[in-house]
Amino acid sequence: MGGYAKERASDRIAALTRRGLDLVTLWRESADAICSAVPYYQAPCWYTLDPASLLVTSHFNEGMPELPYEWLAQEYYEDDVNKLADVARSARGISTLHEATGGNPAASPRWHQNMTMGGDQELIVCLRTRSGDVWGALGLYREPGQPIFDDADLLFLRKIAPVLAAGARNSLLLGEATDPEGSDAPGLIVVTSTWEIESATPGVERWIRELPDGDWDAGRLPSAVLAVAGQALRTATHPDTGEVAVSRVMTRSGRWVVLHGTSLVSSSSRRVAVIVEPAHPGRIAPLLMSAYGLTAREQEVTRLVLQGNSTTDIAEQLVVATHTVQQHLKSVFDKTGVRSRRDLVGKIFFAHYEPRVRDNEGRLTDGRPFRGGPLEP
Repeated sequence: MGGYAKERASDRIAALTRRGLDLVTLWRESADAICSAVPYYQAPCWYTLDPASLLVTSHFNEGMPELPYEWLAQEYYEDDVNKLADVARSARGISTLHEATGGNPAASPRWHQNMTMGGDQELIVCLRTRSGDVWGALGLYREPGQPIFDDADLLFLRKIAPVLAAGARNSLLLGEATDPEGSDAPGLIVVTSTWEIESATPGVERWIRELPDGDWDAGRLPSAVLAVAGQALRTATHPDTGEVAVSRVMTRSGRWVVLHGTSLVSSSSRRVAVIVEPAHPGRIAPLLMSAYGLTAREQEVTRLVLQGNSTTDIAEQLVVATHTVQQHLKSVFDKTGVRSRRDLVGKIFFAHYEPRVRDNEGRLTDGRPFRGGPLEP
């Protein structure tokens, strides 16, 4: 495909992420745009990943309502190349199976698995925001006899990946705010271009009352909310400004919250959704503590193992000796009842993330928004 087709597809995808779409609609419409620039076989495989662990939390493919157990077992228990976490950790954030196998894809078990569904070529691109957080991955396939994914294809997909990552994050947040679970669920306010509150989700006033210099009863929004809304409006009007509509604010009670602004652009108006959520670490940390009694350092080591880091990588990131990492790993293995890093990844995925994948498959059937992060007990 020519450069013009790719440029139009890129512009269309950027516009889609500014419409406040639910995640499945964003995936569906983005797939059509991508196909006009990078042809693929049948349907893309879309994934959401937990940024804290790089483990899969949902999957969407038009022809595959349920992700096969065998695929998950292969991804988390078997030796292979082109795995989602490996691509997500890589500097480029994109890989083809032909590339990863040195031109011999038949050497990879996943190639044989893909070929049962007609996919000779596989391309994986991680959806990583410009700030470095990975919110998903996209898998594209081509049948035997088709041209190899080329440099122009990879360049286009790398260009749109941060845009899709931000769109996925916004869609997950919007879904959590409009279909809340628990007292700490995010709240949502829709603000017009004239700074009026158009709508709000139940309970959001609790968050707003906690923010400095606002007055919910008088309809006066806190300055932090207005600032994020202004950033989102500017980004909607000038997508290349590079602004990120996110702010971290301390409440009156001393608790930190995060404000996210995302534009809701339609043909008739410009509005902004401002989402307020508690600033908490990735949900994997408290889960590891409650489920296995891991110390703070053991949680850090485990999180890095889940992401696919080696012992040397972990030692460098935590600025400790490799033997210290090995001691922590031994303690983690004892507490979780496993004997190897691979078993640790598999145990945590199938205990806490595979249930989330199945939960999201049910949500797709019921028309409810997807959830990110592990499924909490």
